[in-house]
Amino acid sequence: MATNIRIVHAHDFIRATADGRLDLEISKKLLAEIASSTVNMPDYELLLDTRRAQMAMSVTDLWYLVTDTWYLSGKPVNARGPFPRKTAVLCPLGEFDQASFFALCAQNRGLQVRAFSSFEDAIEWLMANET
Repeated sequence: MATNIRIVHAHDFIRATADGRLDLEISKKLLAEIASSTVNMPDYELLLDTRRAQMAMSVTDLWYLVTDTWYLSGKPVNARGPFPRKTAVLCPLGEFDQASFFALCAQNRGLQVRAFSSFEDAIEWLMANET
């Protein structure tokens, strides 16, 4: 069975303020919009490509990005959204701990999210038929 993968780059959802700091509120809203747009695309998996992200996020920022995106998408805690299918977070090797934490926060909400530092490994996981 063919797998469709939507690739979303960091610049599509990570925004900075005028002084160069993370604009968490705008970033959460943009990620929620991306997540909401995939709800009606059940045949798509999602790859969040953060390899070229220019901004470091704190652990707190990552936690809020996951939890608030969940609520901004309008999904209750035990529903399958905001990301109804598999979501791979692709990051540089030096940022793997942060991406893993993001994935762990999402997994704690019942989502299928995993962190990868290899594009090939991320694609392989997204294309695998297991859930």
